[in-house]
Amino acid sequence: MNTILLTLLIIFYFPAALWLFLYGMNNYYMIYLFLRKVKKESFQNKEFLKRFWLTNKDTLPKVTTQLPVYNERYVVERLIHAVVNIHYPKELHEIQVLDDSQDETKDIVAALVKKYKDMEYNIKHISRENRIGFKAGALNTGLKMAEGEFLAIFDADFLPDKDFFYKTIPFFYEKEKVALVQARWGYVNRNYSLLTIAQSIGMDGHFIIEQGARTWNGLYMNFNGTAGIWRKEAIIDSGGWHYDTLTEDLDLSYRAQLKGWNTKFIFDVVAPSEIPIDVNAYKSQQHRWAKGSIQTAKKILPQVFKSKDGFIKKMQACIHLNQYMVHPMMIVLALLSYPLMFLLKPTNRISVSFTMKIVWCLILLGTFAPSFLYIISQKVSCKDWLKRCIFIPALMIIGCGIAINNTKAVVEALLNMKSDFIRTPKYGVIKRDKITAIKNYALAVNLTSFGEIFLGIYCLAGFIQYLMNKEFIFGYFLLICTIGFFSIGTLSFIENIKRRRAMY
Repeated sequence: MNTILLTLLIIFYFPAALWLFLYGMNNYYMIYLFLRKVKKESFQNKEFLKRFWLTNKDTLPKVTTQLPVYNERYVVERLIHAVVNIHYPKELHEIQVLDDSQDETKDIVAALVKKYKDMEYNIKHISRENRIGFKAGALNTGLKMAEGEFLAIFDADFLPDKDFFYKTIPFFYEKEKVALVQARWGYVNRNYSLLTIAQSIGMDGHFIIEQGARTWNGLYMNFNGTAGIWRKEAIIDSGGWHYDTLTEDLDLSYRAQLKGWNTKFIFDVVAPSEIPIDVNAYKSQQHRWAKGSIQTAKKILPQVFKSKDGFIKKMQACIHLNQYMVHPMMIVLALLSYPLMFLLKPTNRISVSFTMKIVWCLILLGTFAPSFLYIISQKVSCKDWLKRCIFIPALMIIGCGIAINNTKAVVEALLNMKSDFIRTPKYGVIKRDKITAIKNYALAVNLTSFGEIFLGIYCLAGFIQYLMNKEFIFGYFLLICTIGFFSIGTLSFIENIKRRRAMY
């Protein structure tokens, strides 16, 4: 009986371990692709900008900046002020505030639009009677009215620098059929808390390493929903914004590239933004990204596999769109590790035990890969990179702790379960001396927090058991899971208690 159970467990355990290993190996591959091109790309970009402005400074295109907002009273004034102050001729810059708000944000926007219209800015306040399509629907509405040849998009929590257009627009003329120019995200509240520091390092890994590695090596790259500029013609040619997934940006990026359009990621242009400061907002954001990615994978990958792209490009698209599958695999390993220990203990078959040790070594090698990627991202972007790398363990813990939340999102996507586009609350908070408990946009705790606490207890029992059996290779994974699940689950409850107290 034990042999049958052991076989069944290994059937599920080994594919999950293999997925984590392959995911880790792909991180090493991304690092390689990035490092071999970054210096050349940065040099060529600087030289191209010099040549462009020597010959084209009097022939600028018209640009429409789209600001999709929904209940953003704490940050919308900051956003609009930053956008109207972008250095670009007024007659060539149209601003659309795509306002779906249902609170006082609408009044704030109306007053600001009137103020800047009186100052002769070409700014428009566009509201809809309903929120059909959510952000994608709002962008489609703006697309139909847009005057510009190019469409810049900024979410409510962004603060574009004054020279943003001068550093990005020229790259639409660098080569043929450039649909998208994406800037790197920066973070105005990076040092607000351990949570925001960890998030910023994780996002740096994506923007600094992954985006550069993909676009500079001819792989599929995605628009990140904000801090980028689209060619209007490319959006129309690709079928406009769709809202059958929660990641309309990822969906459009792939559809445009399948149509033959090119993308450009600019490593040296940074657009400051705000990171979620509470864990429930972070979980909501991650849920949307995870679910939307799998929805897009189901929709787009059949088209990718039918295309004339090479094998490596197709496989990288598959890994890219399914990257959030890593979280269900982590849950499988966490759940099966405890019973597997008891089933392995009585067996005298050296081959089985030896095989499992190899599997655990592969897991160790794979799980270190993201940390190495984060180290490289900090090395190439921060002078104090060694100091920042101290916080990478916190990111690993949060990455494990968020696994139940993201697994729920993946399962919902696979089962075609519909859900609304839940906005990530933005508070305009940069320093900890500002009170955030009374903010009305805070999200309530959800049922995944109970699962996180339970799984934390379960992993702790497994960790203790592995220590008692002197199986240290895999014990570290369960330790990280224990701390991660406890941390995320506990923080969710604490923030919900603070929110309830603030309401009464």
